[in-house]
Amino acid sequence: MRRLKLSSTLSCILFACLTLPSPTVLAQNKPQTNVEAPNSAFELKDGDRVVFIGNSLFENDLQYGYLELALTTRWLNRNVTYRNIGWTGDTVWGEARSYITNPPTPYDLMMDQLTKAQPTVVFIAYGGIEAQEGEAGLSHFQEGLNKLLDKIEQLGAKAILLSPIPVLSALAPEELASRNAMLEKYGSAIAKTAAERNKRYIDVFKPLLARNKEVALSDNGIHLNESGYYYLAAEVENGLGLTSRQESITIDAAKHTATATSAAKILDSGNKEALKFTVEERILPLPLPHQSEKVAEEARVVKITGLKKGIYTLTADDSQVITASANKWKEGVVIRQGASFSQAEELREKIIKKNDLFFQQYRPLNKTYILGFRSYEQGRHVKTLDDLSYIITWLEGQIALNRAPKSKVYQLTLVK
Repeated sequence: MRRLKLSSTLSCILFACLTLPSPTVLAQNKPQTNVEAPNSAFELKDGDRVVFIGNSLFENDLQYGYLELALTTRWLNRNVTYRNIGWTGDTVWGEARSYITNPPTPYDLMMDQLTKAQPTVVFIAYGGIEAQEGEAGLSHFQEGLNKLLDKIEQLGAKAILLSPIPVLSALAPEELASRNAMLEKYGSAIAKTAAERNKRYIDVFKPLLARNKEVALSDNGIHLNESGYYYLAAEVENGLGLTSRQESITIDAAKHTATATSAAKILDSGNKEALKFTVEERILPLPLPHQSEKVAEEARVVKITGLKKGIYTLTADDSQVITASANKWKEGVVIRQGASFSQAEELREKIIKKNDLFFQQYRPLNKTYILGFRSYEQGRHVKTLDDLSYIITWLEGQIALNRAPKSKVYQLTLVK
């Protein structure tokens, strides 16, 4: 994952954070008991603390930020804190979280990290590593999963369980089929546990396996790439029953009237060859993966009928978005760029920076020297780790201030 280099302006940033007022968006509430039916409407409440715990499926999203972005842009007026403590190669028994310093044991360390995160909502992604043990390891996995759920309930948090993702390539056909069959079996065990304990379960195995036939979701067959996380976020939203981000708008240019799934209003452009309008967007789009053009499900479509024959350019706040013919506008033009996508990308970058800093804080590279048995050498840096909280809090404030769509003025102009 990417790491940030802290600049010499750290003290200035800390001073700014300390002198900022404390708005509502920065408040944090203590965990409360969370009980809900798995089929009820999912929502995050003001003061919720969302924790992602699992293997590389969650840790690797630190470099993309799609999962957190998808949730951050949903509840615009609620303060929700996110912490990702995913760990590559991890199991429900925390076996990958070992350090030279022992105690704590890897499992105790996982429990401590989960407790310190103070969750009210926990997303769990395990089973991918454990499935390599085959059927012989299934009961041990279920025991560990139930023990983890016991801990989450003890903390008063609700749990959402994800299935493992499939192996997508890089293996011989027979071995690939065998590996995926076992991953499905572990997914079924997770689903069964979720049902028995009245927890939400999201199957991402089948949707990602199907999507991989159209778009390459992995570069090595095991871990998701940027496109993979884009679609994983979409499937998590679907699994939670959240409404689609897809928004379309239809405008009759001849009559200067507008109908839309989101609020749209025709403005007086003062130019007979131009159509000016505003759209009040309810939610930001997910920024598209850089290496993929085959994204249509969550695209935004603008249809404009009644145009004279010609080529028209759409701008947003005077910045060019796309150019198409009158016939194309009549059919509907897919919008994959523009101010809203730029805002969403900037928001995603802030999320990635915030998570990079938290990663450095709770998993410093030289932890043994700062916090472990050799802390007598570099233990003085503990305060530096603590000071990162000021910057993390400041970034969370910036994320809160920029997660709502900004009003824009669109204009369609005849160019030839």
